[in-house]
This record gives sequence, structure tokens and C-alpha cells, in this order.
Amino acid sequence: MTTIEPSYSARYYPRLALLALGLFVVGTNAFVIAGLLPDIAATLDVRPADVSYSITFYAIVVAVAAPAVAILLPRVSRTTLMASGLGLIAVGTVIAAAAPTLGIFTVGRIVAALGGAALVPAATAAAASLAPAVKRGQAIAFVTLGFTLASALGSPLGTALGAAGSWQLPLYIVAAMAAVLGVLVAFFVRRVPLGNPVSIAERFAPLRDHRIVVVLGATLFMTAGFNVVYIFSSEITSGATNSSGTLLAVLLLIYGLAGTVGNLGSGFLTDRFGNRRTASAFMIIHFFALVALPIIDLNYLATAIVFAVWGLAAFSAVPPLQHRLIGIDPAASGIVLSWYTTAMYAGIALAPLLGGAALAIGGAQLVPDVGAGAVLIALVLFQLGYLIRRRSAEPALAARVG
Repeated sequence: MTTIEPSYSARYYPRLALLALGLFVVGTNAFVIAGLLPDIAATLDVRPADVSYSITFYAIVVAVAAPAVAILLPRVSRTTLMASGLGLIAVGTVIAAAAPTLGIFTVGRIVAALGGAALVPAATAAAASLAPAVKRGQAIAFVTLGFTLASALGSPLGTALGAAGSWQLPLYIVAAMAAVLGVLVAFFVRRVPLGNPVSIAERFAPLRDHRIVVVLGATLFMTAGFNVVYIFSSEITSGATNSSGTLLAVLLLIYGLAGTVGNLGSGFLTDRFGNRRTASAFMIIHFFALVALPIIDLNYLATAIVFAVWGLAAFSAVPPLQHRLIGIDPAASGIVLSWYTTAMYAGIALAPLLGGAALAIGGAQLVPDVGAGAVLIALVLFQLGYLIRRRSAEPALAARVG
């Protein structure tokens, strides 16, 4: 047994690493636009807010196409979906990088989004299928770590490359990585077992539970809250960074690294203190971090500290939210978490709209306040889920007592 297990691990971990790199490419492609926003806008001769709307289109396409792929193509090989997804990411990113106008840039982003919609669900499911049953949780965590590292390392590195060269450079690198990974996945991640198809009725069944709906609402607004600030971080921090792309890259690196630590550590805190206390505490910290940003906007050191606190809080609230969703209906956890992904991308889609409105009304320093307001709404919705649970339990309790 001891000789078989290492050889089995040696077979599936290299394939999991390819999937993790695939999610790293998807995440970097999504997040890197934030640090490059002013340069892209200058090249395309539009406002940064106009470029940010391409993020809305990107997120809407992923939110709609990801479940559509699962429903309409349940019998298509996951290898085919993943390799095709990476190919679309490569093509779409090249179109965006070479775009002479905002319209063509947005078309490129939409093509890349279709690739992400095909890749991410298939890669997550493949991770669970490739590993033995006792290692499935670790396999999923290993693969999804690629997405987390995209915000911690991919986006800051892309911003730094954009500052040193041009904004097209990091996009071409992402496209090249996607193309190479697509070939590697096609040849080395084969014979991935297919799961049982889920009907449309089964997929929508969790939404009949109001507790799940309000947690999904909390996810949407919390995601919008930190993304509205992340997307417009170059304008919000221009006073502290003196519009330096390199200094902004450092801030994004601090944010991402702190977020990675928070994401890894909050699982332990959730097990120790429960999802309600953990999520609530970090959402409150998240709220105050965003409120503080406009106050210290001219001080780089203070901004760096707030970015660290902000990243830690924003990422730390994610595991307890997912934990809460799983706890409401453990039997349907896979379907419920697919709705979590949809809510997350809906929040990303909402963020540029909120940020653009804030910029038009009160300038860059109003954007963090709008983000803080969204996080506050998320906190209220999250607490409402527990009140719904208590109220629904009261009649049953009364019937037992009577």
C-alpha cells in the first residue's frame, strides 16, 4: 500500500498543477485590468470608467455561461472543455491586447470570458475526480489556490510589467500561458470521469430556500464592495502613489498576500468560532478599512497598511460564507456552491457600474465609501439569514411544545 500511494499521487498531482495554473491564468486575466486601467484608457482614448465596463461584460458572460455549459454540455469531455476554454482565453486576450478601439477590446474580453466559463467549473470538477476520495478536499483547494494566487501575484506582476513596458505586455504573456496550457491539458489531463448530469429543476431547487438566497445576496454585495475599490485602485491611490504603476503594484501585492493569508487562516477560525462570528467580524473590519482609505489617501505607508487589513478582511470572509451555504443544505452543496460562483461574478459585474457612478458624482475618493456601503448591505443580509432560520423554526418548536 505504501508503494502504491506515492505512485498514484505522482500521477495526479502534476495534472492538478496544470489545472491550478489554468485558474491562475483565468484569475490574472480578470484581475490585471485593474492595475492597467489608466494606460488602457489612454491608448484607446476613453475614460478609465469606460474601460472598467468591459469587466462588467466579462463577469456577466462568466456568470451566465458557466452554468449554461454545465446544463447544455453535461456529456462533453472535461478535457475538451478545459483545453477549449484555455484556447478561447488565449484568442480573446490577444484580441484585447491588439485592440485599436474599446469595442474590439470588449469583444476580446468577452471571448476570454467564454473560455473562463468553460474552464473553471470543469477544472474544479476534474480536481475532485482525479484525486482519491480521501484527498478530494485537498485537491480542490490545491487547484483553486491558483485563482487566489492570481490576485496575490499575477495581478501585481502584470501591473509592474505594464509600468515597465506597456499594458499589452502582460496580456500577451497571459495569452501565451493559456495557449501552452491548453496544449498540455489536451495531452496530459485525459480520461477525466464525468459526473452525473443535473437537471434544470435540481439546479434551481436551492433557491427556494430563503436562507440560501440571502447568503447569495451577501456574497454579491461583498464581492461588489471590494471589487469596486480594487478595479479603481489606480485612481483611488493616485495621491499616495503619485500615479506610479510600480508603487501601485506593490500595494496590490500587499493586498493579495494579506488576502492569501486570510483565506488560509479563516478556515481555522470558522471551525473554532463558527461561520456567523467569523464572517461578521471580517465584514466589519472590511467596512472600516474601506472607510479609512479616503482619509489617508495621500500617505503611502498608511495606504499600504490599510491595503493589508483590507485584503486580509476581504478574503477571510469568503470561507465562512461558503461554510454557511454548505451548512444550510449539505446534500446539495455542489449545486449551492455553483450559485455562489454566479453570485460572485454578479458582484464583479456590478462593481464597475457602482464605481463609474461614484466617480461621476464625487470623484475617486467616493468610490471606497460606495464599496463600504455595499459591504454593510452584505453584513445585513448575512445576519438576516439567521433571523429567517429562527422564525421558520419557531412554529415547529411551538408544535412540539403544544
